This record gives sequence, structure tokens and C-alpha cells, in this order.
Amino acid sequence: MKKHFTFLIFFTLLTGIVSSQTYQVGHLSKSFTDVSRSNRSITTEIYYPANTAGDNVAIASGQFPILVFGHGFVMAWSSYDVVWNAVVPNGYIIVFPTTETSISPSHTDFGKDIAFLVGAMKAEGTNSSSFFYNSVTNKSAVMGHSMGGGSAFLAVQYDQTITALATLAAAVTNPSSTTAARSITIPAIVFSGVNDCVAPPATNQIPMYDTLVSSCKTLINITGGAHCQFASVNTSCYFGQGTCTPQATISAATQQTTTFNLLIPWLNFYLKNSCTSATQFQGLITAAAGITSAQNCTLHCTNIGIQNQLLNTDISIFPNPMVNETTISFSESQHNTTIKIIDVLGKEIKSETFSGKEFILEKETLGAGIYFVSISDENKNVVNRKIVVE
Repeated sequence: MKKHFTFLIFFTLLTGIVSSQTYQVGHLSKSFTDVSRSNRSITTEIYYPANTAGDNVAIASGQFPILVFGHGFVMAWSSYDVVWNAVVPNGYIIVFPTTETSISPSHTDFGKDIAFLVGAMKAEGTNSSSFFYNSVTNKSAVMGHSMGGGSAFLAVQYDQTITALATLAAAVTNPSSTTAARSITIPAIVFSGVNDCVAPPATNQIPMYDTLVSSCKTLINITGGAHCQFASVNTSCYFGQGTCTPQATISAATQQTTTFNLLIPWLNFYLKNSCTSATQFQGLITAAAGITSAQNCTLHCTNIGIQNQLLNTDISIFPNPMVNETTISFSESQHNTTIKIIDVLGKEIKSETFSGKEFILEKETLGAGIYFVSISDENKNVVNRKIVVE
């Protein structure tokens, strides 16, 4: 049986932050105590998925991965509203330690604070009296900008359960985050601004990336991007940036959009086991304008041990690139199989269920670009493929 599926896809540029916008953003302040460090107090600002935006509103139902984010040198957590407003609606709890804000911070303590909060938030999820009871998964990432990015490298050595590492314009710390990278094996993504004159990529992010021994690591260089533009406008950061060259040649909005379009599917893959996001991320690495990148891997479901029945079925797409029509062929006949067409921003264009061995996509008006085909069976097993439209 052949099922004819005529669809219209418009190729869109990367003009908006990738987000399902499923959740609103809730916020609360909380202080934790690390008894192993003389009862050190670690104050935090926590942003979480909610059905209604606001302070101390109820958390949405479900369980969410934990992200702990380190701030930059003499920068407040509030400078990272662009981060929590992009990430939290996608179903993440993001925790900002507000420690080490002086002009003489301890990078070691900050790294330990970041690591401690991963465990502390997981404990909150199992504490029946906690606001976050039953709301936390066992997946986590440590993140940070500038000093906080370097400190996130340090944090990994203090908690072996951390799932992934993601940094924005990470700066080399004391002790050295580059040295710490020699022992980091977890998945990592390192963002840099090519025009960063505060923590230049050549002496900061690139050596850290090169030294990582992660089995899957990615470096994203944003052309024309600057150090401070990973955050909202911050007087201290922008003052320092204004005294050096080169300066940014793209806007902060462009830099942030590019960053989150890549970061969010990467997080979705490693922290939510999303196969579609892996395909989406790899497509963006190829198609996105304004970046250069390096990888020692390709994100795909076997990276995280996902197995499914459809992987035993040979699936071919021809012709690809698509000219007038494309046929998706299966080596075994399918029953009630769902095929979804998804654009590079993660937006579902079309969903259709069919039975048989061939599914024909006929084009009318198509925009050039890369699209993803998500194929799922009745048991919710999923296989993803890519289509190029010329």
C-alpha cells in the first residue's frame, strides 16, 4: 500500500530561540548548607517549569532535569534572564548559586558549590517535605558563563553523577579548568564568541575543549560573537569588554538565538533521551549560518544506549535531496506507523499515520533546507532520518 502525503515546508532561518514553550517560568530563592565545608551557606535563585509564571508558584507536574549555572566574574545571576527564559520553558530546573561575587572569588569554592547543588537538588526531589518532591530526574548538567564556565569544568571532578557539561565563553580558572578537562569524560559542549577579547577562544575555550577527553564533545564558535553577549547587559562585564578589541560584529540577540538554538536540542538529547533532538542538532551544525564547529562524534541514539525495534528495519529515503517527490521505503511492512516532518527549529510541520512499505512525500512548494523525519511505531519506538530539499 502506498500512502501519498502532500506537504508544504517553508525553510526558516534561525530567527527564534528553540523552545516548545510548554511551561511558564516559576522562581524561588533558597539557601542550602554544605556541612562538609564548615556548614558553608550556598544561596541560590531557582527557576523552574510552572503553569503560571511568578515567584513561589506551584511547580508543574512531571519530573525535570537539573541544570546548575555558574555566573561570570562580578556578575549577578540576574544577568542571565536570557538563559532561564530560553531553557526553563523546555522543561528544565535551572539553579543559580549566588556565591563568589566579590572581586577576589575562590574558583575552587565556586566549583564545589556548583557540584554540591546538583546533589542537593536531587535530594530535594526525594524529600517529601520539599517544594521539589517528585519533580527531579536523575539527569543533570553543570553550566556557566565566563568564570562560571571555567568553574563548571572544576565542578565535574566533585560529583561523578553529573550527566553533561555546557559552557558559554568559559574562562580559565585558578586552579586551571584546562587541567581539570583532562579528567572529564562526560558529554560536553563548549560555546565561544570568535570576537571575545575578554577570554579569547585561543587561550580559553579552545584549549579547554582540546584537553577534554569526553567521548562526545562539541565546540561551537559564533562568528562575530563577544564575551558579554551570552548574557543580558551587565555594567561590569561590558565595561571590561569595552576596553579591548575586537568588538562584536553581531547583535547580542543574534548571538543568544544562535546559542540556544543549538544548546536546547543538545540538552534534550543528553538529559531527556530525545532522538529527534540529536538529529536536529546535527542538522543545525551543518546548516546554521554564523558558526564554525568541531566535534569528535555525531549525536545519535546509540550514544545514550537507546535501542528500539525500528532500528532492525532497513529504512531508505530516495531521492534525497528531494527533487519532485521522495519515497520512504521500509524493508518490513509497517502497521499504524506515524511519520512526522520537523523543521530545523524543531517545529512539527506535519504528522501522518500509515500502513505499508512505502510512504511517498509529494512536493508542491518547498523551501530549500534540511528537515527531519521522525518515524514511530505503535510501541513508541522511534527512528529519525534527515531530508534535504533543494
